[in-house]
Amino acid sequence: MSISALYTGTVVHTRMRPVRHRLRYRMLMLLLDLDELPALSRRLRLFSNERFNLFGFAARDHLAPGGGSLRTQVEAALSAAGIGPDGGAIRLLAMPRVLGSVFNPLSIFFCHGRDGALRAVLYEVNNTFGQRHSYLIPVAGPGLPIRQECAKAFYVSPFMDMALRYRFRLTPPGEKFGVAIEVRDQTGPVLTAGLAARRTALTDGALLRGFLRHPLLAAQVLGGIHWEAVKLWRKGMRIRPRPAPPAEPVSIVLPGGVA
Repeated sequence: MSISALYTGTVVHTRMRPVRHRLRYRMLMLLLDLDELPALSRRLRLFSNERFNLFGFAARDHLAPGGGSLRTQVEAALSAAGIGPDGGAIRLLAMPRVLGSVFNPLSIFFCHGRDGALRAVLYEVNNTFGQRHSYLIPVAGPGLPIRQECAKAFYVSPFMDMALRYRFRLTPPGEKFGVAIEVRDQTGPVLTAGLAARRTALTDGALLRGFLRHPLLAAQVLGGIHWEAVKLWRKGMRIRPRPAPPAEPVSIVLPGGVA
């Protein structure tokens, strides 16, 4: 039975300070077991791995292009965090390429041991300036939801300061998937963002229905980001200076949530 699947749901962002702002939009993502990619590409007519199709996947859209395979890079980050990789499953939840185009504000790698236990989560963030950074956070225990946090190390929204912390509340993909992110400063929450989605078997029929609902997914996401930025500007928000990205592509988060 294939672990890979299609997830559809709703993203909600709520900014509390210094101005109130809220957005809500529909989302389509794929959960892809990295080891299943070749078989998925053979089985599905509307999905291809490293080739153009209606839906597609390209490893260069994630982590550090030229830095080795995705598994190699994720396992290197696990080793740096003191988690010895043992060949367990690595599953990526991200938006796919649609007609060759993609933009993922957030992609999530779920890193399992051979026993099936979730051992770490890697949160990969892209900004609209062509930059990318990831946070590798070990999973402390088996309880759900998974709660994690780390210091912000990477410039994302031009209307957000850098001296912030992220708090994650995560329910790993099953029949349902959920992630909530709270962005905090020393005073308290500044912004909350969340995705709630439901699983659908990954078939050509499901992909076709997804395409009819989201025919220009990357343009929809990028257009939405820039339109919301215009609205924030009109509400009085001003752009923060953009520092250079971190020297390392992945921030390894130590126990206690310190990056």
